[in-house]
Amino acid sequence: MTPWDLLSLHEALRAGWAADTCSPDDLERSGWQPENPAWGHCDITALIVNDIFGGDLVVGEVHHEGERQGFHWWNRLASGAEIDLTREQVREGQVVSAARVVTRPAGPLPRRGPEYLLLRQRVAERIGGLPGPAA
Repeated sequence: MTPWDLLSLHEALRAGWAADTCSPDDLERSGWQPENPAWGHCDITALIVNDIFGGDLVVGEVHHEGERQGFHWWNRLASGAEIDLTREQVREGQVVSAARVVTRPAGPLPRRGPEYLLLRQRVAERIGGLPGPAA
């Protein structure tokens, strides 16, 4: 079994994030820029962290000046520790609130499946095979 560490995983994710794995909603809103590589990747990044470490998927609402702008995803491990490898995409003035645990969909993802599989493949190529769901 491969010993996973967050630093290697985070580096592999950062290397894999690109316009072709960014959320289409976020691409439309403001495009993807290498200066903010995490932009539009929180959902599929949280899924990959969940593949490796298990735990809960957490989603919260992103607000700016009182207006909801979207959602932000991260992980809560069984120990209670929270891991957010895409927090850098939340910009100054934005607030993430109303966090709740969500159940991972069984089987193929109903949304963002191709981007998840592409990012997962890039991460696996960089740090080795990944455990957990992939379909």
